[in-house]
Amino acid sequence: MRVAGIGFRMGAPLESLRTVLAAVEALGGQAEALASLPEKASDPRLQTLAAERGLALYPVSVAGQATLTRSPRIAVLHNTGSVAEAAALAAAGPGSKITVARISAPDGMATCAMAETEEAKT
Repeated sequence: MRVAGIGFRMGAPLESLRTVLAAVEALGGQAEALASLPEKASDPRLQTLAAERGLALYPVSVAGQATLTRSPRIAVLHNTGSVAEAAALAAAGPGSKITVARISAPDGMATCAMAETEEAKT
């Protein structure tokens, strides 16, 4: 299963989410699902993106999840290095690995990463 984890700031436009997801998919292949923090997963922008792409959207807890990259701001806010990487790993499940490390949208308003596992999400 290939999961794109997405993190974004409150004022991020939908286009930032689309752009950063496209950038990650260009490097890691088409996402089979999206994942983010529970409060972000309920955001209309992320729900719109999931609906446009026909993807399941998983709300996941990221606290304590080890990541390849580290943002000091995110570490303080969410107890992980990257919301995007941590969400992708949490949703992809045990044995998953990051296949595309966190990428930021050109406007800096959204991030995305890809994790992959051979196990299917139930």
